[in-house]
Formats: sequence, structure tokens, C-alpha cells
Amino acid sequence: MKYRSTRGQAPLVSADQALRAGVAPDGGLYLPETLPHFGAEDFAADHDPGALAHRLLAPFFAESPLADSLAGICASAFDFPVPLVSPDPAEPGLQVLELFHGPTGAFKDFGARFLFRAFDAIDRADDPITVLAATSGDTGGAVGCAAEDGRHARAVILFPKGRISAFQERQLCCWRAPVTALRVSDDFDACQRLVKAAFADPVLSARHGLSSANSISIGRLLPQMTYWARASLEVLNRTGTRPGLIVPTGNLGNGFAALLARACGLPIGPVVLATNANATLSDWHASGQYTARQSIATLANAMDVGAPSNFERLSRFGADLVENVVRVDDAAIRQRIRSTHAGSGYIACPHTATALEAYARLTPEQRAGRVWIAAATAHPYKFADAVEPLIGQGLAPPPSLADVLQRPIEVTDIAASLGELAAQLDAGRAG
Repeated sequence: MKYRSTRGQAPLVSADQALRAGVAPDGGLYLPETLPHFGAEDFAADHDPGALAHRLLAPFFAESPLADSLAGICASAFDFPVPLVSPDPAEPGLQVLELFHGPTGAFKDFGARFLFRAFDAIDRADDPITVLAATSGDTGGAVGCAAEDGRHARAVILFPKGRISAFQERQLCCWRAPVTALRVSDDFDACQRLVKAAFADPVLSARHGLSSANSISIGRLLPQMTYWARASLEVLNRTGTRPGLIVPTGNLGNGFAALLARACGLPIGPVVLATNANATLSDWHASGQYTARQSIATLANAMDVGAPSNFERLSRFGADLVENVVRVDDAAIRQRIRSTHAGSGYIACPHTATALEAYARLTPEQRAGRVWIAAATAHPYKFADAVEPLIGQGLAPPPSLADVLQRPIEVTDIAASLGELAAQLDAGRAG
């Protein structure tokens, strides 16, 4: 399997080279040159997450040095539950895929753990790796946790000042070396631009062996296919029909992973993207015209993206594959958290609430004849300051998140300047 750049001006590379580089040398994002095709019969009904991931991802790592390590990487990375639950008995057609049972309480654990274990498998003493990650909340926590456990790659996390929850900020800043947290005096899109500028600087990139753990990395997207595959197979085996998916999305990585899984033959029906008040994707879907814009702050802050990077992949892959984009503002998020809890006792984080609201807006015709799976992307405790007043009760952290509260934190403030980022990279390397 080879990987090509979305911009077509870079040579084809193997899977390990694509993961190691993060971004193609022409500034594009890597996509598989071809896609494998599966049928439901290719997967045993009782596959655990790691075994299913290995079966699904093996063709993507064919002829790569990582092929022999893939089974172990998958088994180690996906060693936590991924339950498909019914949040409301009155809505049997709605299932919620809880993706927050990993060590940092967010779906980003899937990609981050896979990626850093892959980096360990291609460990070379003469080829140090610095993973540069911009985060609007959950990516950085997952990257920090995965890097702290890793042997080879260090992580530098950039996050926007004043744009994430108090717990998210603590979770970004609590990891031991080789992890560095940088608080940027701007929004997520500025953090993302800094990362891209660093990759575009050949001297800086080579000096630090820069790689990415954002969803611009194909190493983040491929493992995210696995939970969509597993959930859709579970529903197919139970009902005989392909489920629809409702995917909360900001940078479009989670949504694109679902579309990629469907393109590989997994039994996935229509895919609906749920966004917050940031209108880039919903306006594109309504008009056919894509216009990036400044992001705005919302309750669902991990989705506060005005220029989703993975649109570049989607536009090359087939933008017409998205059935709908539903935009959910803060007022609707609050009301959905309240009404869901009042009706069934289920507690949703603000991002999960965007998916539940998108389901509520489906027509009876759209709901009929299939199960819909909404992704629960983060544990509600991570947004306790927003959720608790809406449901009228306190939230208890799971053990992995309670541990974060006991850790010391360390963070450095920087301006949205490539010079300041470069200085921090150099300081970390010297240290």
C-alpha cells in the first residue's frame, strides 16, 4: 500500500513514511493510493477491538516495516471498552457509541495511542521524532498521555488560551517529559496554522524531526475507522440493516474516518455530520461553496474549527458522500443536554449533545428502517462546569480522570508566532 499527497506534487510513500512525516512535503495530506474492500463476512462477530483493528488495517500497512508489528500495536492501543448503548428506551432506533472509556476520556485516545505505539515500533536512535499537535481540547490530552508512555517520540502540544474547559487545560498540562504544553494567545485555527508553518519550514522540521498527531496525520484517521467498523458490524449482525452514523466533527477527522470505512465496504448507511455554531461545513454543504473563516468559541469547544484541515481530503475523496451537515448552536446544545437527562437520565457532554440534537432533527422517514449511531466523543466530566448546572447534579470523574486532578501541571505561554514556537522547540531539544 502506498500513500499519495492530496496536492499531487510529492512522491508516493509507504505507511510508516506517511505516519513519520505527518504532512506531505508539498504541504498536502496523505491518502491511500487505493482502498481495500471488505465484506461483513470478513470479520468474526466476536472480534475484540484490537483483533478487528488488525484485520481492518492490515492492508493499509502492507509492504511497510510496521506490518509485522501491527497486531501488537492494535492489541495494546485498543485495550479499553467501546460500548454501544441505548440512552433512551423510548428511542429504540438511537444507539450511542461511547468512545470515552480510554485513559483520557475522549475518542482521541484511539488515534493517539495507535500512533505513538507505531512510532515506538519504528524507533531509530538516529531519527528522533517530535510530535507537534494543535488541540482545541481533547487531542492534546490523548497525545500527552500516549507520549508519556512512549519510548521514542516527544510531544509538543499547542492549545488556545481561554478557549477550552478548566479540566481540559489541566489535562493538557499534567504530563511528564517528554511532553511540553504551550498555551497560545489566539484561537485553535492560529494553533493549527503554527503547526503547518513549522512543517513548511524545512530547516526547523528537519532539526526536530517534526511529525503530527492531529487528524492531518493519516496515522490518526486509520485507527478511527475501527470503531465505526465495529459498531456498524454489531448493528448489522443484530438487525440485518446498515446503521446511519451521526458524527460530531470540527476538524473533520472523525467524519472522514467514517466515510473512509464506508468506502472500504463496511456496512455503514448515511453519514450525518453534526457541527457546533461554526458554520464552515454547514454552509459548504448547503451552497456547495467552501469558505474558511475565523472560528468562534462555543460550549462544544473541541469542535471550534473555522478551517477544517480534513476538508482537503474530503474534497479529493468525494465531497458528495456526506448526506447532511447539521449545525447546532449553544442554546440547542444546552437544551439537548437538559432534555436528554430529564427524559432518560443519560448525561451527554456538549459534543455528544450536538449528535443527539442532529438525531432529533431527522425526519420520521429518515429514521425509519434503520438504527442510527451517534458518537459520544468525550466523558461529560471533562465539561462538568458546563454540564452540571444544566442537569442539576454533580459529576464524579472516572478513575483515569480523577488521577489528572492529582498531577502537577506545567505550561508555557507563547504568542501565535513561529519564532516563539521554534524557540520552545529548541529549548526542549536542548533539555
